[in-house]
Amino acid sequence: MGMKDILVNLVDITKSFDGHTVLDELNLYVRENEFLTLLGPSGCGKTTTLRILGGFEKPDKGQVIFSGKDITNLPPNKRQLNTVFQKYALFPHMNIAENIAFGLKIKNKPKPYINDKIKYALKLVNLDGFEKRMPDSLSGGQQQRVAIARAIVNEPKLLLLDEPLGALDLKLRQDMQYELIRLKNELGITFIYVTHDQEEALTMSDTIVVMNQGYIQQIGSPERIYNEPENAFVADFIGDSNILSSIMVHDRLVEILGTRFECVDTGFGTNQPVDVVIRPEDVELVAPEDGTIRGKVTHLIFKGVHYEMEVMAGGFEWLVHSTHMVEPGTEVGIRVDPFNIQIMKKPESEDEEAVGVNE
Repeated sequence: MGMKDILVNLVDITKSFDGHTVLDELNLYVRENEFLTLLGPSGCGKTTTLRILGGFEKPDKGQVIFSGKDITNLPPNKRQLNTVFQKYALFPHMNIAENIAFGLKIKNKPKPYINDKIKYALKLVNLDGFEKRMPDSLSGGQQQRVAIARAIVNEPKLLLLDEPLGALDLKLRQDMQYELIRLKNELGITFIYVTHDQEEALTMSDTIVVMNQGYIQQIGSPERIYNEPENAFVADFIGDSNILSSIMVHDRLVEILGTRFECVDTGFGTNQPVDVVIRPEDVELVAPEDGTIRGKVTHLIFKGVHYEMEVMAGGFEWLVHSTHMVEPGTEVGIRVDPFNIQIMKKPESEDEEAVGVNE
């Protein structure tokens, strides 16, 4: 990957509010034309990161490099980017055309150019012919699309989106997710998106940055983050998981709840404490004598596509997703394909604890 592909580089960004460190020497780069999502629980530092990128906050230390230039001290209006907030804040006394044109008027663009741009932007967000409407006559989803159109007409190289779909209902959110992916592909703009909704992050992103307590936990593609979480926090935050304190006996053999399971991981040493992650869909329920460990089904819920069951085995309540139903009270065996056992280092120190473990 050449440095020329990198649009934004955050270098050693540290930020505190009232003595509370929100970002601790954060380093992150974003490639041109990437859809990168900052994902994490509230208070993890993702919105602060976005605000520092947008120029609404200054870091206590560190630099914001944009297209190779240090823009750490530039005000928001001097940066080649636009921000769309969760509160879309359209001007209530202006019609849609005037709202969209606002940034272009400030830049003294000629009227015909502005009118063309308004038409183009409205078409992009599927609101043809809405120029004369007033914001309060629009639904939440339509207002959000106007806010996005208002950002797009400025031809930013970077679009920052702070939980922009948070206030919309599920169906609308899903429609907007597809719209945003389409816009990114059509416009060639780089998107940085903040959300605490892991499904949204998995659906939309090229790259996900999982954050917790001001630290980056893991950076990777949605598939990688889901299938190969680097620590218990990531595993727990992205989807449901069985997370078990275990002992790595030696390469390819792990002891879970006193029972030895084959796995494929190596390089964790011998007899080392580790965390093991097993996704609920990877737990196979078999006849008691065929399993690696025996247990009993305690709960069953039908979830639409699959059944969700809980199985008490080895003193641990296993979460199991399967298209086959097993009645509560049934004795079962649990089997897990060695490939589906994820081994992770246990955090060693307080600081690593903050990096790796949910409070």
